[in-house]
This record gives sequence, structure tokens and C-alpha cells, in this order.
Amino acid sequence: MATRGMTLKELARELDLSITTVSRALAGHEAIALRTRERVREAARAHGYVPNVAARQLVSGRSGFVGLVLPIRGPNFMDSYVGEFITGLGEGLVEHGIDLLIATAQPGQSELAVLKHVVESRRADGVVVPRIAERDERLAYLMERGFPFVAHGRLLNDRTSYNWLDTDSVTAFGEAFDLLYGLGHRHFGMVSITDPMTFRHLRERGMREAIARRGDPSVRLDIVAAPRFDRGATVAAINDLLHRPNRPTAILGIFDELALTVMEEAARAGLSIPRDLSVVGFDNITAAAYAPPGLTTFDAGTRIAAREIGHMLISAIEGPRDAKLTRLIRPKLVARASHGPAPSAKI
Repeated sequence: MATRGMTLKELARELDLSITTVSRALAGHEAIALRTRERVREAARAHGYVPNVAARQLVSGRSGFVGLVLPIRGPNFMDSYVGEFITGLGEGLVEHGIDLLIATAQPGQSELAVLKHVVESRRADGVVVPRIAERDERLAYLMERGFPFVAHGRLLNDRTSYNWLDTDSVTAFGEAFDLLYGLGHRHFGMVSITDPMTFRHLRERGMREAIARRGDPSVRLDIVAAPRFDRGATVAAINDLLHRPNRPTAILGIFDELALTVMEEAARAGLSIPRDLSVVGFDNITAAAYAPPGLTTFDAGTRIAAREIGHMLISAIEGPRDAKLTRLIRPKLVARASHGPAPSAKI
């Protein structure tokens, strides 16, 4: 026979605490000592306490959900970034007893319209906004409404105040340039996207600023770009770079999928990596470790970043709205076998 879990009142009596203290501890309020919060959560698990969500929502006026709007692009709903991000975000929220609500924007449907529905129907207490655009109407709407959110990424306008967490890709691409420059490379290629995303500008900026700091007139950078989800155009742009009479000796993809496509096309062209061509990516997706000869890349810590965003959003929901939270995470180089000395270099 199934046993009945404890009520909040019974749990409070068991712990010799007030009902208010137990309720706040379970909700993760920082006003309650960490040791007390841990003690209450451990007792709740041990005694099978299940919160009355409906009652909690009625008292607090909150839904108990955090929203995330994901656009559907073609048959592949989940890419490497989305899978890692959702996993980490869920991990961060569950620690606070909050659930993740995923709303999808179908092809041809406005992402902003879906976001407005989530916000204005009060289905979520806050939202996470991924993949920030140059002029992001989602952030403009949320800031005007004063609704709690955390952006994964930044606007190019640093004067705007809002909650965000981002990966320091400017520093990472500067580090990638310095690594390859030290191996004798002077002619660089970069595969980018034409989509108006801020991370594209930041990663390209990292390369350009690193080149400028070096002050070497012999350094050359060729950038090709294509729409992010147009594989045919991407392959054509990469082959244009690979088949030039004076092709680069090192090519960087602004994310791993592009770098892996460079490696595939280079192999078709009869080029050996890294003997003939060095390739570097960014993100450290799972495929990067298994694509021969192993892609050198930067670990953006997507899962960890998403977990932290979950914590930040709960703070934004429960804390003062005028205190903005920001965090810049430095990615780590994952050196594998796809980079080496320039073909003519004597290292």
C-alpha cells in the first residue's frame, strides 16, 4: 500500500521549525541560512514531502515555471547547443523547485509573438533568451515590460542594462590566433555566418584585434560567410576558401559545426590535417572529439553556463529589479590534433 507523504505542517513539526521557515527554505530563499535550507530539503526528500503547487501559486502569485522559446528550423529541432543548454538550465532550476516551460515557434511564426504569449498569459515567472541578435526585439520587449529575464549573450550596445551571461569569445579567438601565429601561420581563414547574431561579431572581433596587436604586416585574414542553416551555401563558401590559388594555412570556424565542415571538405580536396591545413573551432560539441583527427576547439561550457543562468534568473525573479546581474565566462582551449605548424614554417 502506498504511503502518504508529509504535509508542510507535519514537516515543520518534525523539524521543530515554523511553517514559514520551512516554506521559504524549500523555495531557496537566501534569507534562510544555507545549513537550514539543506536540512529542510533533506528531510523533505526523506519523508516524501510533495509541495502543493496550486496552493503555492495561489499564495505567491507565481506560476513556478521559467520560459524558454525555441524556434523550429527544419527537421532538426535539437542541435548540440540546444541539447546542452536545456540540460544545464533544467539542472539549475530544479535546485530551486522551478520547472522549465519550453514554447516552440513554428516555421513562419514570430518568436516574439510566442514570447509575448508566454509572458502575458503569466505562464512563466521569468524567461531565458538565447542566441542574441544585433537588434533583439525580444530583449527590447522584456525590458520595456520590466519582466525578469536573463540573456545568454550580449547586445553590441554596452550601454544597455539587463541581466546576461556570455562566453568571452573575443579572448578565445585572440588566443587561437596567438597559438597559430606561434606555429608559423601568417595566412588565416575564418568561416562565419551572415545571420545578424552578436556572437558572430564578437568572434570576428577577437581575431581582428589579435592581428592588430601583433602588428605584423605579413598577416592576412580571409573571411567567408553563409546563412547559418544553409548547408549548401556553407559548403560552397568553404570550398571557395580551400580552392583559392593562395589558400590559408589555418582556418577557424566560429563554431564547431563550421570547423567540422571545413575538415570534411578539406579531406575531399585531398588536404591532410594538420600537415596541410590547421583547423580550430569553438564550443567543444561531442562530435569535435570524434571527428578524425580530433578538432582543436574551445570549451564554451554551455551546460555549466545554462545552469548558472538558471540561478541568475531565480535571483532576478526574487530580488530587486534594478540590480542587474552579468557574468562573462572565459572558455578553455581543448587542444587536439587538428592544428600544427604552418606547412612552410620551421618551428
